[in-house]
Amino acid sequence: MGKPKAAKQLCVFLIILVGCIPMKAQSQDKFETGKVFLTGKIIFNNNCNVCHVGGSNIIIPEKNLRKKSLEANGMNNLEAIVYQVTNGKNGMPAFGGRLKEAEIEKVAIYVLQEFGKKNEN
Repeated sequence: MGKPKAAKQLCVFLIILVGCIPMKAQSQDKFETGKVFLTGKIIFNNNCNVCHVGGSNIIIPEKNLRKKSLEANGMNNLEAIVYQVTNGKNGMPAFGGRLKEAEIEKVAIYVLQEFGKKNEN
């Protein structure tokens, strides 16, 4: 009777072990996502916050970072924001020469997550 009990315990152990693997990967993904968001926030605060404090736009107020405005201006996706930040347009300077591509992408992720879900003006 010792072998079936040991086999059963081994099976339970393996089920628990396998069940934990996706949870670890998911936790790592959440950590990385949070890290990208925080890094984007820091970069935003150091470079963009002068004109876009709280998601506003002090140069062209109707082109703020709120959901409705981003949608109306075709800026509600990562690629569009990365392009805008990199190349600039109208009153916005280009940051392609100041920030690395990865930094610009983190700023875009931050903008979409922090401001792109809010409708208020």
